[in-house]
Amino acid sequence: MFTGIVNCSLPLKGLEESPQLKTLSFDFPDALLDGLKPGASVAINGTCLTVSSFKGSRICFDVMMETLRVTNLGSLSVGALVNVERAARFDDEIGGHILSGHVHTTVEVVSIDKPENNCVITFKVPDSWQQYVFPKGFVALNGASLTVGEVIDGCFNIYLIPETLKITTFGQLGVGDLVNLEVDSQTQAIVDTIGRMLDAGLIDNLHTVT
Repeated sequence: MFTGIVNCSLPLKGLEESPQLKTLSFDFPDALLDGLKPGASVAINGTCLTVSSFKGSRICFDVMMETLRVTNLGSLSVGALVNVERAARFDDEIGGHILSGHVHTTVEVVSIDKPENNCVITFKVPDSWQQYVFPKGFVALNGASLTVGEVIDGCFNIYLIPETLKITTFGQLGVGDLVNLEVDSQTQAIVDTIGRMLDAGLIDNLHTVT
């Protein structure tokens, strides 16, 4: 389980490629090494990965073909920055929202606007996932828990403060980049349940639900 509060951003230090498998390695700061061992879960760009091996501060993760297909991890090159979050512990403060680290899809950056002391990034959502994105709802983008701003014509935007830009990789994004999206699990459950009830004729329309 993760909270969407990114610990830091780190550059990819090593990349090994095998058929339908990639091994990514990073040099973790001391603050993220406490209690870390093989088999531990870490979110890399919001994707829950398992520590496969490490030597000192060099931490390695194997990324299998399904993860490479669904996420943006397959397009990483050495030096690329990623968002990193250690798995939550029972006594941790939940400052974001509960995340599984199971990325649903990627969304494309379509515009970046930078008013003074702000940054507004707009993303295009694949049709099959638009129903789960609502104004002022939660999403996770590259592992960061964020509040949706406006939702218009299959796109949504987020508003970022300087602190978020400093800690995460969002300041390095460009138009056309793909970002990992995990929709809020409770929102998905509610939307899917109502959809099944409508299909089964158990409710006539959404206005009958209170």
